[in-house]
Amino acid sequence: MIDLHTHTIFSDGLLIPSELVRHAAVNGYRAIALTDHGDHSNLDFIVPRMVHVCKILSASHQLQVIPGIELTYVPPEHIAELTVKAREMGARIVVVHGETIVEPVTPGTNMAAIQASVDILAHPGLITAEAAALAAERGIHLEITTRRGHSLTNGHVVRMAREHGAPLIMNTDTHLPGDLVTDEKAWQIAAGASLTQNEIEEMFRHSEELAENVSKGQ
Repeated sequence: MIDLHTHTIFSDGLLIPSELVRHAAVNGYRAIALTDHGDHSNLDFIVPRMVHVCKILSASHQLQVIPGIELTYVPPEHIAELTVKAREMGARIVVVHGETIVEPVTPGTNMAAIQASVDILAHPGLITAEAAALAAERGIHLEITTRRGHSLTNGHVVRMAREHGAPLIMNTDTHLPGDLVTDEKAWQIAAGASLTQNEIEEMFRHSEELAENVSKGQ
């Protein structure tokens, strides 16, 4: 499993980074990104610490540990600005908390994230055709999530991605140890979202390619 959207105690997760990475290693993960929730208030606190700890943990475990951030509830007009700042600080994965149907994220967030060329638009809910088409044009990954609640719209996200050619990626949005999934469970969830075997294989290739690309030079 390659999982590029997870959380630690640096936002609303239960585990410190060392604990989360150890759980991921035991579960057979090959790569994991630590992407705690961030905005203007804490970006400079989270990102440098994740850069530091990910280097240590990558050297100590048989998996890639990638520093990142999930820009969360950031007003759409500030997403591009914070994306640039996060990358300047060393974040190798920039995720944006999409317009999920189970939280009151500001309308316009999905499109602003895509326009900012982030890496992953997380659980983008009832994403529009226009946004999906732009994601395809810019190579922005739309997330299929294993997380309860957010996963309610996986089928719609698959349909939009399929119709407009946007790349899909699967993540867990882990907050607790039990949120991590096996490869088998990931396949089941993907199939339940109507993805074909070829589409599932392609989605997992996207994860591998993104993990490899963002880890260069780490």
